[in-house]
Order: sequence, then structure tokens, then C-alpha cells
Amino acid sequence: MRTIKKILKWGFLTLAALIIFFVVWFLIVAIDHPPEVADKSALETERQQVRENTFIVGNNWLRKSESGLWEMYIEGDPFERGVAFGKLTKELLFYQETAFVEQIKELIPSQGYLKFLKYFTAWFNRNLDKNIPDEYKIEIYGTSFSCSPYYNFIVTGYQRQLNYHAAHDIGHALQGLKMTGCTSFSCWDEKSADSTLIIGRNFDFYAGKKFAENKIVCFYNPSEGYKFMMISWADMIGVVSGMNEKGLTVTLNASKSSIPFQASTPVSLLAREILQYAANLDQAYTIAKKRKLFVSESLLIGSAADGKSAIIEKSPRKYDVVISETNQIISANNFQGKEFLNDKTNIRNILGSDSQYRFDRVNELLLQKDAIDVTNAVSILRNRQGKSNAELGMGNPLAINQLIAHHSVVFKPSRQLVWVSTAPYQLGKFVAYDLNKVFSLTKEQIIQNQEIYIPELTIPADSFLFSKEYIGYTKYLEMSTELKEYSKTKKLLPESFKQAYIQTNPNLYLVYSHLGDYYYEIEDYTRAYNYYQTALSKEVAGMDLRNDLIKLSEETLKKSRHAHTEN
Repeated sequence: MRTIKKILKWGFLTLAALIIFFVVWFLIVAIDHPPEVADKSALETERQQVRENTFIVGNNWLRKSESGLWEMYIEGDPFERGVAFGKLTKELLFYQETAFVEQIKELIPSQGYLKFLKYFTAWFNRNLDKNIPDEYKIEIYGTSFSCSPYYNFIVTGYQRQLNYHAAHDIGHALQGLKMTGCTSFSCWDEKSADSTLIIGRNFDFYAGKKFAENKIVCFYNPSEGYKFMMISWADMIGVVSGMNEKGLTVTLNASKSSIPFQASTPVSLLAREILQYAANLDQAYTIAKKRKLFVSESLLIGSAADGKSAIIEKSPRKYDVVISETNQIISANNFQGKEFLNDKTNIRNILGSDSQYRFDRVNELLLQKDAIDVTNAVSILRNRQGKSNAELGMGNPLAINQLIAHHSVVFKPSRQLVWVSTAPYQLGKFVAYDLNKVFSLTKEQIIQNQEIYIPELTIPADSFLFSKEYIGYTKYLEMSTELKEYSKTKKLLPESFKQAYIQTNPNLYLVYSHLGDYYYEIEDYTRAYNYYQTALSKEVAGMDLRNDLIKLSEETLKKSRHAHTEN
């Protein structure tokens, strides 16, 4: 008995020692400590509100356009930029963080697992600050002074901001089959209507409806490097879509990754460095080579100086550049370079995901036009049909337009023009900005509440936005949420609900797989099997998901037969 007590005692002491060691290690090693900043006088600058949605901090400003987009100008050294960004977007910063945390809680409702995730993220990101250039750490630090203390129970504002910049990378690495599904393309010479470079892209990153409500079109005038614009959100100084004053553009497309063991450079900060410091393709390649990523990513780089676009493909271990032999190039979510031809992860991605399908559909649409102008580019980005105009159902990941886009954008680098989509998704009007004009604006003009986009270049809203089909899609989203509640509570699903749900989006396989999931939960395996079979008769988003449905269907059929045998 004494021996057992002794073992338990030492076991408890050992466990306690391990916990203390972990906590000390967490505080000393895992947490990224703020950088040293000699001059913090920027913190003393007051924010002025000159009208309901217009704010000024020094020469920096933020305003909300009638288009619904927020527009922001930032200048100065890294700390000044960060402080101005934070002060201008203080309320948006809190809203964005709340939306992000709510989405995480929806995906991971377990409080215990959320706590584990907090410490896992700290361990995973233990060397994150060592892989971020000092300039951007200082800028993020400046922004963090405007973070709400409400979320300090997670970690400090600076630590949260660093981690949020790695969230895109961690998210698509750990989701595996459910990556972000961005699509982009570029045309030049004879394939472009005016022979100059044109780039179109959908940023299909979805972190909940609230997350996409406050998009910011940012115009940066840094103390070092080139002026540039990017489409972003509060708390994000990294780049996912942007163009600089030299006519160099960067857009990101995630590729399938193996699960990494620790964080390196967040890809959005690599994209930011390229946009801020590269004037041509060669300079972009040089910057990309020197940074180590912890996920696989394609960066489509457009260059007015070179008159064409290329794709940088980068994984934690490999690097390649894809140069087109024609006058167009397409990027989805798989690699195309020689370095990745025999890469097992990339091969599985091509064969199993929706990426290659979207790639082929873009190519099909480009072939239908002799030359692409801005209107054509927007039309392609809004396309909801499958190959050969197949009906996919609304919201299918096989479509170029999956109806989840955070933003959609078209660049004309040689003219310093960019068209940015307005809500919802890429269905609202595309408004055009001229970088030369925006960077010549004075603070006084902003105070006078002048619109800064160019009205005569606006691309009208998609007519689909005003259709019965779109109303059906919004109803489908609402009813999908209701269906989840039926599954959780295992309440009986009314026949009228089921029929109405199917009618909202009859061609989408997810409608039927969701119904199958509900009946599986309530152990009505016969109906579950029938709905899974109906789902399989539709266009499923990739062979991996189709195979998962087949396995689930077979499992359900066995359970159904077993239930009938028992009865």
C-alpha cells in the first residue's frame, strides 16, 4: 500500500514538475516578445473623426466609400505605419477579431480543446518571430497597441497579431482536403484586348460571414520601398492581393501541404515583402528564394516591366518558377512546375481535389475569347458553371465562383489601375482605383468626403444578384444552418422543410449529403443511404470527397441492412 502511495506521490510530483516546466518554457520561449522601438512618439498622435466614417491620424486616413469598401492611406516608418493602422481601424480591429474568434468557436465548440489549441499554437509558432523581418514585426507591434484587452485572456495583443498572420498558413495546412480554393489568371500581348498585362483573381478565403464585412482597400506609402495597394482587413499587414507603383502584382493561391511541425515565414508577409521591394520578376524571385515557408503556396506575379506574369511555386522544401510559353497563365491550387511533377502531395492534390477542374474551366473560358479585357475578366471570375457549362449547383467548389470570395480583383499594371469587387462576394459592382491619383490625394480632399474611385470605370453588379436563383442560394445558406440544429438536437425534420431545402439549390451535391448526414445522426440509415446516393449522382467537388461519400454510403447501407435484420 505504501509502495502504491509512494508511486502516486512521485507520479504527481513528476506531473507537477512537467507542468511547471512547460509553463516556464511557454513564457520564456514560445511567446514572441515585442521588438525594441527607440522612438514611440507616434503613440501620442490623436485620431480625429471628421465625419461618421472618416478618420484622420496625422497624414493617414480611413474612410468608408459609398460602395461599402473601406479605403485607407498609410505612410511613414514601420512603427508609425503600425500605430496609424491600429488607431484608424480600432473598432474594425475588435470586430474582425471577434468574428475570427466566433468562427473558431463554431468550428471547435469544445472549451477543453480550445485551451489545448491555444498552447499547441504557442508551441507551433515558437519560432515565428525569428522568421519575420524586423520591419514587419515592428509594424505589427505598432498595430497591437490598438488591440482590445478583451481578448488578452488568449495572449497579449502583439502575440495575437503575430499568430493571426500565420492563421492562413496553419488553416490550409491543417484542413487538408478543405483548403482555401482561390483561382487566378493573367493574359498579355495578343491575348489582352489592349496588348498590356491583365490579371484577375478570386480570393476564396472564408472565415465566416462577419469576417468579410469590412474589407479595406489599403494604399501604403512606406519610408522604404515602393508605394503599393492591397485588399486587406483590420489587423492584417500581410498581402494576399496587391499591386505596387512599378506595376508589379502579387496574388496568393494555397496548395496542398503536408502537416508542418513549426511555423516559418507566413506567406502573406513574403508577398508583402515582394510587393514592397520588387520592381520586376527577377527581383521577386530573389526575395522569394531567401524566405522559408511552412506551407505550400503559389504566388502569381504580374510585372509591367516584363510585360508578362509568372508563378512562383514554393513549399517548405522545394522551389520552382513557372514561365508560360504562351501569352496566358493560370493558377488554381496545385503546382505546375517541373520540381513538383513527381511530388506525391501535389499529385494527390491534382487527382483528388477540385483544383485541376477549376484550372481547366478557366482555360476553357479563356479559349472562348480572342482577347481579354476587364469586363471579360470579371465575367470569368463570376462564372458559376462547370466545364462545358455544366450545372454544378450554387456554391460548388468546382466553380470558379464558389460564392464564398472575400474579394475579387482585376489589375491593369501598366495603367496603374485596379478593380475591386464589392459585396456580396464578387457579385457587387467592381470599382476602379488609379494608384497615381490616390497617392496624389491630400488630407483636405479626404476631409471633403470625395469618392476616390473612378465612377466611369465601374463594372456593374452581376445580374445574378437580382435573380430568383440567388434568393434561393441565400435561403439555402439559412436552411443549412437550421439543418445543423436539427442534427444536433435530433428533432424530427418536417417533410415540408426537406422539400423546400432541396428546391433552394437542387443541383448542389451538398444539399443531399447534408440531408444524408441528418438522417445518419438520427439513425435512419435507409434514408441516409438514399440521400448519399443522390449526392453522388451530382457533380461532387473532387475525387477525394466523392470517395469519402462512397465510403460513407457503403457504411450506411451496411447499418441499414443490419437494422432491418434485427427488426
